[in-house]
Amino acid sequence: MATTAAEVSGIDSDSDTPLVVDPSSRNSITFRKLRSRSHALFRSNVLPFYYPLFERGSRTEGPSQSIVAPHGSDRATRALNIIVGVVGLLLTTPLFLLIAIAIKLTSRGPVFYKQTRIGLDRRWNRAPTHEDSRIRDLGGHPFTMYKFRTMVVAAESDSKEVWARPDDERVTTIGRRLRVTRLDELPQLLNVLTGDMNIVGPRPERPTIFAELREAIPDYHMRQRVMPGITGWAQVNQAYDTSVDDVRRKVQFDLEYLSTRSVTRDLRIMARTVPIMLFSRLGW
Repeated sequence: MATTAAEVSGIDSDSDTPLVVDPSSRNSITFRKLRSRSHALFRSNVLPFYYPLFERGSRTEGPSQSIVAPHGSDRATRALNIIVGVVGLLLTTPLFLLIAIAIKLTSRGPVFYKQTRIGLDRRWNRAPTHEDSRIRDLGGHPFTMYKFRTMVVAAESDSKEVWARPDDERVTTIGRRLRVTRLDELPQLLNVLTGDMNIVGPRPERPTIFAELREAIPDYHMRQRVMPGITGWAQVNQAYDTSVDDVRRKVQFDLEYLSTRSVTRDLRIMARTVPIMLFSRLGW
């Protein structure tokens, strides 16, 4: 039975009462009340917060989402990311040099490519719950993300951002190989050490695309409640995005990760990422 508006108002962050909201009523008073209080409920380490929870087919199809409280081990997660980031940089330094040489020898332009992405929303759990403007303003903190350049210079010189595709003519020969193995993401280890990213988390998006997806996909903004990552539960289950429908499926994986994240789960996702890189799975 769906939770009513009155029941939402009467639940505090220390309650162990599950909340279930009909996904067809996103504009209802109940849903608005639930969303307005979501940051306080989400902070709780006790409350199982279903937002909304309706199984429809497989676990990643339809509007089934389960958002629960953080696992309380953010310090352990940060320590893990620093350790993996430092060790990763040390081990891949020779690979960095080889990739840099290959890029310079095969195409004109810089070795690295930097881009503004939208990261963690550092304000969501500190804003007053009753402010409608804050409920809508769940965009994350912009930061500069680094990658090895995989496209020709000025691939988007017309300022028009387009979806990637397997036969993209803008991608260089070396760049295509880097994308297949995900090695183009290695420079983001620097983003991990600077505190803008984690090894594991939802992938960050560009501001303009982020704004479009936030409007097109319900609860897309929920991804911003954790640090973005180099790899993630969505990335080990699905290839590159080529449409909004692809993103919708990935959002379901991201929200599932939010509900189950832990140091152990991060380690498992890292382990699953290795064969994807070695055997070029889920890539082009």
